[in-house]
Amino acid sequence: MHIRSSALSARAEAVLLAAALMVAAGCLGNSQGQLPPAPVTSATAPHSITYTTNFQLKEDPISESERWMGGRTVGIDWGDVETTRGFAFGRAGLKEYADSVALLAGSWGPNQTVEAVVDRGHVFRAPEVSLRLRSSLAAHRCTGYEISSSLRADDTAYLIIVRWNGPLADFTYLLNVTGKQYGVTTGDVVKATILGDVITAYKNGVQMGQARDATFRTGQPGFGFNEGKNGDYGFTRVMVTASDGGT
Repeated sequence: MHIRSSALSARAEAVLLAAALMVAAGCLGNSQGQLPPAPVTSATAPHSITYTTNFQLKEDPISESERWMGGRTVGIDWGDVETTRGFAFGRAGLKEYADSVALLAGSWGPNQTVEAVVDRGHVFRAPEVSLRLRSSLAAHRCTGYEISSSLRADDTAYLIIVRWNGPLADFTYLLNVTGKQYGVTTGDVVKATILGDVITAYKNGVQMGQARDATFRTGQPGFGFNEGKNGDYGFTRVMVTASDGGT
C-alpha cells in the first residue's frame, strides 16, 4: 500500500506540473513560445495654436492681415482697437459700456491663455485693460469672458471677471474685488486663462483672482480697453495660446 500510494502521488504531481506549464504557456505566449502583443492604446495629442504680436503696424482698426476683428467694425455697438508701432490702445464706442474690443479671427481651442504687457501712459478717470476669452462678435452682439485690471494706483483699483451676454450693457459680474494690489502699471504682465469652467487672472505670474462659469464653451481670445476716454494707456505686447486639450 505504501509503495502504491507513493507511485500515485508522483503521477499526480506530474499531471499537476504539466497542467501548470500549459496554463503558463497560454498566459505568456502562443504555441511557438512568442510573447503576446502589448495592449494597443491610442491618444490624440492636443492641438495648440499660439499668436504673438508687438504691434509693428500703424492700423485703425487693428488688422495684421485680417487676423483681428473689431468691436465697432463687426459688433457695431462697441469700440475698436488702434495701433501705432509697438503700442495698442482703445477707441471706445459712443455709449456707456461700449468698451473697445479686438478678437482674433478663426477657430481657437477652448483652453485659452491671453497675456499682455501694460503701458500705463497718462491716465485719468477709470482706465482699464482687458483680456478676452471664449468671446464672439456679431452685429449688435458681444459674448464671452472679460478679465479687466484697473490702472488706478490707490485702494480704488480693482480686478473684475465679467461675462458678456450679448447686447450692449448686458453683462454679469463673476468676480469684483478692490484694493491697491489689483492695480497694474507700466511693465506689468497681466494674464488670463480658461480651462473647463475655471477662469483665472494673474499679475506678474501671481494668481490674483478666479471664477467659475460654464455658459460659453467655445469662442475666440482677444483683448480690449475700458469705455470712454481715460488716458493714453495700452498694451505693448500680446500673446495668445489656445488648445483643444486633446481627446
